[in-house]
Amino acid sequence: MEHVFDFIHAALPWVAIGLLLAVFAARSAKQKKASKDNKPQADYGTEGMCLGMCFGSAIGASGVVNIGIGMSLGMLIGLAIGTCIKKEDREDSSKE
Repeated sequence: MEHVFDFIHAALPWVAIGLLLAVFAARSAKQKKASKDNKPQADYGTEGMCLGMCFGSAIGASGVVNIGIGMSLGMLIGLAIGTCIKKEDREDSSKE
C-alpha cells in the first residue's frame, strides 16, 4: 500500500498540471467565442483561484497533503468552480 501512496504523490502534480492546461484551453476557447459575439462573459475564475489557494494551503498546513500539492489542487478546483459561475451585469442596476 505504501507504493501506491508514493505513486500518487509522484503523479499528482503532473495530473494537476494536465487538468489546469485543459481548463485554460477550454476557457480561452469560450472567451474567443464570446468575443466574436461582442458580448464579454465575466466569471469568478480569479476569485475561485484565490479562495482555492487559501483552502488548499490550509489543508496542506494541517498535514493531510503536501502544502504545494494542496495549493495547486486548490487553485485548480477553485478555477474550475469559478468559471462555472457567471457574474451578473451591473449596468442595469446603476441606471436606476
